[in-house]
Amino acid sequence: MAITAADVNKLRQVTGAGMMDCKNALVEADGDFDLAIDILRKKGQKVAAKRADRSSNEGRIVAKTNADKTIAAMVTISCETDFVGKNSDFIDFTEKIIDAAMANTIKTREDLLTLEIDGRKVEDLLIDMTGKTGEKVELPEYNVIEAPCVAAYNHNGNRLATITGLNMKGFEKVGHEVAMQIAAMNPIALDQNSVSQETIEHELEIARDITRQEGKPEDMVEKIAQGKLNKFFKENTLLSQEFIMNNKIMVAEYLKQANPELTVTTFYRFQLGA
Repeated sequence: MAITAADVNKLRQVTGAGMMDCKNALVEADGDFDLAIDILRKKGQKVAAKRADRSSNEGRIVAKTNADKTIAAMVTISCETDFVGKNSDFIDFTEKIIDAAMANTIKTREDLLTLEIDGRKVEDLLIDMTGKTGEKVELPEYNVIEAPCVAAYNHNGNRLATITGLNMKGFEKVGHEVAMQIAAMNPIALDQNSVSQETIEHELEIARDITRQEGKPEDMVEKIAQGKLNKFFKENTLLSQEFIMNNKIMVAEYLKQANPELTVTTFYRFQLGA
C-alpha cells in the first residue's frame, strides 16, 4: 500500500512522533493506521525498558490551584536532559497532564496514571513521549491538597514548585508567601511535632557526638544536644522558621498577625535533581 505524506502527517498529529518514525511505522503496518500507532507505542515501550537504568533528573514541575482556591495540585514530569525538558511539546504535555488532573479532581499518583485523556491513559501517554523524545519520561510525583485556602508557587524555570493549605478562607496572599517560604527554606515538616522520631534520634545522636568532640563534660552532653535539636527544629520546621519577608518574626507569628486562628494544614515541595 502506498504511504502518502498526508498519512504520515496524520499519524504524527495523533502520536506526536517524528516524521520518519511515523513513515516507518506505516510502512511496517502496511498502511494500517491503528497498527502503526501500536508499533509506535511498542517502540516507546522498548525505549523505556532500555533506558530504565538512566536517571531522569530534568523535566518540569507545575503547581496550580482551582478557581476558588480550595484545591492545589502539583505534578512532576521528568526526563533525562534539559534540552527535552525545555522543549515546547514537553511543556505542553506537562500542562495537559496537570489540567486534566485538576479537571477530574485526581487525588493520587496512581489514579492520575490511569486517568484517560482523549481516550488514552496517562501511563500510555508517558510511554508515547518516551518514544517521541528517545528519553525516559516518567511521572515521579503528584501531590494534591484540599483546604479552605490553598496556594501554589512555581519557581522560575519550573524545576521547583510548592503547594500549601491554610485552615481559613480568604488568605490567598498569605498562602502565596508561605508557599514561597517553603520553596526558599525547604522545611522538612510543619512543626516539631510533625518530625519523625527517627529523625529526632538521628539529630540527637549527631549532636551528642559533636558535643563530645568539642570536649564538653559528659554531664552536659544531653542538655547541649537538646539545645542543638531545638535549633534544628527552628531552622527546619516551617512554623518555627524565620519568615523570609521579615526575619524578625517566625512564620507562625506571621500567620497570627494575619489572623490569630490562621495556620498551615499541610504542604508539599518538590525539586528536580534534589
